[in-house]
Amino acid sequence: MRDLPYRVVNRFMLGVFKLLGLRFDIRGVENVPLTGGAVIASNHVSYLDFIFVGLGGYERDRLVRFMAKKSVFTSKISGPWMRGMKHIPVDREAGAAAFAEAVTALRDGELVGIFPEATISRSFELKEFKSGVVRMAAEAGVPVVPVILWGTQRLYTKDHPRDFSRGKPVAVTVGEPFAPPSGANLVAETGRLKAEMARLLDETIRSYPEMPPGAWWLPVSYGGSAPTLQAAKELDSKELRSRAAARVAQRRAAS
Repeated sequence: MRDLPYRVVNRFMLGVFKLLGLRFDIRGVENVPLTGGAVIASNHVSYLDFIFVGLGGYERDRLVRFMAKKSVFTSKISGPWMRGMKHIPVDREAGAAAFAEAVTALRDGELVGIFPEATISRSFELKEFKSGVVRMAAEAGVPVVPVILWGTQRLYTKDHPRDFSRGKPVAVTVGEPFAPPSGANLVAETGRLKAEMARLLDETIRSYPEMPPGAWWLPVSYGGSAPTLQAAKELDSKELRSRAAARVAQRRAAS
């Protein structure tokens, strides 16, 4: 069977979702193309988002190839599965190779999943977008399909303990595809994508069945207590500095 590892993982995760009693609200799956390549661009609020982004494709019998950091592919546990599912490794020291591989996959008719924010949003609002989504879609001549996830941050995200207690609602909203971008104005086209995803995010949050005042997983602008965008940016910067210091210390210890 074609893509057997991927389909085995899908079946397994559907079983996990059932055990967790997740209550799904999946909208707009008809916007995922039945054939041909497309970039699937999603917001990023949880370590598990790639699993849930794939649900939109699953409903259309499409598999999404995700771009993920190289270390996931070299792991003895996750590596064989990531390679078997034909996801795309990203070496941050040499990103051109991953970009080229993704463009080839898109031209071959694959769906490629990307998080334009690159990293998880601690504020749960949209961070600054990278232009890679637009550049990639323009290079391959394929549409961009925006996806919004909500509720996944309640399961497993930054700065909070994992919580796999049963019955949490999870929303997946798939927006209408953007025509293949020209790539002539990366800033404008990326801004257009972000604006549409912001609209979809607002729509998805407002239709979510739970919005308790002061909830840590709810943005301040919706009555929650998550960090503001600025506070989240400062936390991200602190994390990057800490990682850089750890790498320097590691190199010194090895020398």
